[in-house]
Amino acid sequence: MCIRDSHCTHIHTIVDELLGLPEDKAMKLLISTFFTLLLIGFAGGSYSQGFEDTKLLAEQGNARGQLNLGVMYAKGEGISVNDVEAIRWIGLAVKQGNIGAQYSLGFMYHQGEGVPQNHVKAYICYPVVAAQGEAEALISRDIVFEVLTPDQRARGQEIAAKCFKSDYQDCEGY
Repeated sequence: MCIRDSHCTHIHTIVDELLGLPEDKAMKLLISTFFTLLLIGFAGGSYSQGFEDTKLLAEQGNARGQLNLGVMYAKGEGISVNDVEAIRWIGLAVKQGNIGAQYSLGFMYHQGEGVPQNHVKAYICYPVVAAQGEAEALISRDIVFEVLTPDQRARGQEIAAKCFKSDYQDCEGY
């Protein structure tokens, strides 16, 4: 399941990367990608209601509705693709602590899907998800960790700590 066709392109790129990695890193990347796509699929892969019903739920503050609406905007399901609206609705679900939204946002930043690629922001998202019991998110965090400088890692850890303490309200653009 891909949020967009470009997600499928990312998957092919990841598979190409797997072929050149040591076995342990290749397995981590494969597991991370599978888990991310699984979460995205559960978040927005099958809707029991259409766009208007989902939008109504989202506008009423329902976190799952907000996540689903964001994914609908990202995929262009029932509406034209709109990255700004996608990230806005997913961000609202993130602020309510929705784990699927948090992981989706991390994946979007990691891959540059709908937002400019930003590994620091991805690095912030994954530990937040892991702290809520999704240990697989640590694999994604470790993958992003390898491309960050020591200063970026420290900054990401600082923002993630503030994010936790503020109950996801002070995450500096996360």
